[in-house]
Amino acid sequence: MTSTLSEARARVPPPALRELCAALPDVTERLSHGEPAWFVGKRLFLTLADHHHDDRVAFWAAAPEGAQEALVRYPERYFRPPYYGHRGWIGMWLDVPLDWDEAGDRVREAHETIAKATRRPIG
Repeated sequence: MTSTLSEARARVPPPALRELCAALPDVTERLSHGEPAWFVGKRLFLTLADHHHDDRVAFWAAAPEGAQEALVRYPERYFRPPYYGHRGWIGMWLDVPLDWDEAGDRVREAHETIAKATRRPIG
């Protein structure tokens, strides 16, 4: 079977993605389902996706309500990911020319979406 991705590249997230995630509060990185993934507290907010269905490289990220519908209208950059798409998550292709400021916006939104859901009211 021929692949456009080398096995070594298949497990290493782009440095810019790792930096974006690591810069956020209370974030840890660990493998989840064989992929690098980032958690806020114990909850997943973003995962690299490079071997689930094809030879494309992307990340899957939590998204605020309504964002998925708005973003998947741009299939050259976004898609509804399997397994998580029914929860409103988005997928963003990393194997196309990429605006890292835009990717950073998606990473921060994913973090905030999950961080907000884990906050408990005081009192």
